[in-house]
Order: sequence, then structure tokens, then C-alpha cells
Amino acid sequence: MGIIKVNNIKLYAYHGCLDEEAKIGSEYRVDVAVKADLKKSAKTDALEDTVDYVHLNHIVKEEMAIRSKLLEEVAQRILNRFFKELRMIKKARVSVSKINPPIGGDVEEVVVILKKKR
Repeated sequence: MGIIKVNNIKLYAYHGCLDEEAKIGSEYRVDVAVKADLKKSAKTDALEDTVDYVHLNHIVKEEMAIRSKLLEEVAQRILNRFFKELRMIKKARVSVSKINPPIGGDVEEVVVILKKKR
């Protein structure tokens, strides 16, 4: 078993319950980690024998572009696509961070973390 991480994916998106969030959007950071059997790819040096982190990044970007009220819903969609499209994944963790959330205080970020396993 091994772990592949894609950290600090920076995006601009329009998630949130407030109307202003839908209009002006905000900055987000997404971090993902997936567990899979990487023994074969470590020997073959072949992309088809591993979890392609380009594919992981592509899924994150596509799902973050779809507006949601809650970060939980976005994170769950990302996880669902990981497991649907990348059969090698055994476990996954997705962290979605909203940078400078509009919550009436000096808050750097809010973070939602979801995990899923096959």
C-alpha cells in the first residue's frame, strides 16, 4: 500500500450559502491523499499501473467549478468521482479550505475534511 498526495491545489470558486458568495466568489485550497497498491507501478515505471495525480487534479478542478452551498457537498462529490473513475484507490481523504471566509471575524480559513474507503 502507498499514498499519493496532491497538496495545495489553489482555486477560485463560488461556494457558500450567501448570495454575495455566489456573485463574488473566493479563494480555496484543496488537498487530497489517496491510498492504493503502488507495488506494481514501483516495478514497472508505467503510468497505467498507478493512480495518475493529473487525473486527481482534474477531478478536483471540475468539481470545484460546480457551485455548492456547503463545502461538505463539494468534498463528497470529489471523493465519489475518485472512487468511480480510479479503481485502484482503496482509501481517500479530501480537505477543502475556504480562504478568508465571510464570517464576521479575522479567520484565515475554514476547512472541511472527508474520508472514504472502498
